[in-house]
Amino acid sequence: MDDLPRGVEAALFAAEEPMSAEALAGFLGDAPLGEIRSSLRELAEHYAERGIRLVERGRRWHFETAPDLAHLLRREREQSRKLSRAATEVLAIIAYHEPVSRAEIESIRGVQTSGGTLDVLMETGWVAIAGRREVPGRPTIYATTPEFLDHFGLASRRDLPGIEELRATGLLDPVEDAYDALTGDDGDKSDEEDDDLDQA
Repeated sequence: MDDLPRGVEAALFAAEEPMSAEALAGFLGDAPLGEIRSSLRELAEHYAERGIRLVERGRRWHFETAPDLAHLLRREREQSRKLSRAATEVLAIIAYHEPVSRAEIESIRGVQTSGGTLDVLMETGWVAIAGRREVPGRPTIYATTPEFLDHFGLASRRDLPGIEELRATGLLDPVEDAYDALTGDDGDKSDEEDDDLDQA
């Protein structure tokens, strides 16, 4: 195919869902995978400064509007909502340790995790069941989804910030606060009573 980039562009424009390079190669008559990837890079560069962008999320490609134009496209203000601290902690643990079971999440957090917390994260589409651990009891394990990567603007989990980056932005508790939290009266409480979504 002499005009492969245009074919890739057309296929992605018409696709209902993001497509991987492998899926595009098959869709375009078993086109060479290397040429598909080259076309994707060429198109991403072409659209880099335009009103729409070609982006990769979780090894799948799709078009999306440029982030700096969001204010022009938003017709009505949505009610702002945020995750509870418990849900945020669980989401972070899953993102950095996936696939992970509920027992493993609780071991890392040091407190029990309510089923409602995981339900909220699955309802957002950011977390999904990834199978079962091949150990006695075969516990369910959880992992993040392509929607999680898309929402946070990550190409892959490799783009998650490291410890030093988190510390630099102030997102990690100081050592003293962390120690106090571990030794305080509520160090072994459950988050069963937490509201998983709080009004912002």
